[in-house]
Amino acid sequence: MEVILLGIYSFFVWLIFIKLKWLPWNTTSQVTVAIIPIIGLTALILTLNVVAPSSPDVRVYKYTIPIVSQVRGRVLEVAVEEGNRLVHTGDVLFRIDPTPYQFDVNTLQAQLANSEAAMRDLEEQAKGAAAKIAEAEARATEVSAKLELTRRRVAQYSELAKSGAGNRFDLERVQTDVREQQGQLAAAKSAEAQARAAESQIDQKLGARANGEYAQIAQVRAQLEQAKWLLEQTTTRSPCDCYVVNLALRPGAFVGQAALSQVMTLIEADGQVVALYHQNELHQVEAGNEAEFTLDTMPGRVIKAKVDSVIWAQGQGQLAASGTIPVSGFVPPPPGRYAVKFNIAERDRQLFLAAGAAGHAAIYTEHGHAIHIIRKVIIRVGSYVNYLVLKLH
Repeated sequence: MEVILLGIYSFFVWLIFIKLKWLPWNTTSQVTVAIIPIIGLTALILTLNVVAPSSPDVRVYKYTIPIVSQVRGRVLEVAVEEGNRLVHTGDVLFRIDPTPYQFDVNTLQAQLANSEAAMRDLEEQAKGAAAKIAEAEARATEVSAKLELTRRRVAQYSELAKSGAGNRFDLERVQTDVREQQGQLAAAKSAEAQARAAESQIDQKLGARANGEYAQIAQVRAQLEQAKWLLEQTTTRSPCDCYVVNLALRPGAFVGQAALSQVMTLIEADGQVVALYHQNELHQVEAGNEAEFTLDTMPGRVIKAKVDSVIWAQGQGQLAASGTIPVSGFVPPPPGRYAVKFNIAERDRQLFLAAGAAGHAAIYTEHGHAIHIIRKVIIRVGSYVNYLVLKLH
């Protein structure tokens, strides 16, 4: 762009001083003509670096997800291929032989059915024991009432017998009734005690409750849910829209032999674009500013974006907690740069951005709109220069 401006300036100098000779071409005019572009271009570039800062260091970063099998087993199918093929969220990555895990599910389902049936039988027995307790209590209450009445009659007949007005036989009869009813009461209480002992044994067999059901059933159900989960894990699915790399898996392989033994790596499809700027270039940059960037992998293409945020942190500002006092006096490293994160515009969001791709970027602040066009031209010329492959072999 500077060359173009110098060319335009040279044309007007030639036109005014040489062709039309409107002004004399002497030493004074020659010095003036030479100084003007130097001062003008210097001021223009310095201003442009503030109101439309550029960065020669743009990076496309993408998170990677190592895929590790949750279960052990023989691989039956690998449903993806390595390369530039997008795998969507939920797509099958690979399948493991589910047979042993299906056996576990079937076994636990049978155990759960047996446990539920056993609990139902115990509940019926508990109901029967409760009925016997209620019957024994009712019998004891009835006998107690009769015994109380009979004892009163014994007292009455004893008074009559002492006064000679009563019959001795009647007194002996009611005394016999008292002893008989005492035996009935003892038998009723014994039956109640036996029923309560049986109920206690049944309660012990039923056990405590967890989440509204018996602990024994809850335990088997939890084991069954775990077995079902393990069975589901025999089919591994993609957790994101990603690309597959480092695919080290083939049908017949055995996976899950060791913890953290990854079988493939997924690279997220979207990623994020970050440009690094020197510290004094960002004092006019704000979130939402228009931005453009180019990538060496896409010659001739200018990608529109907006500034998401400036990441105001870098490694030189980190002070780790330790027992060592920071040492001063050494030659300091050069000041670190700050990262600016971009949000890609809607029109370019479907572009494939290779992880690790590098390029150039420019941010257009709210100041100096008139000279933003110069930075845009520079960005576009640099993008087309990427078509040149400058090597000798």
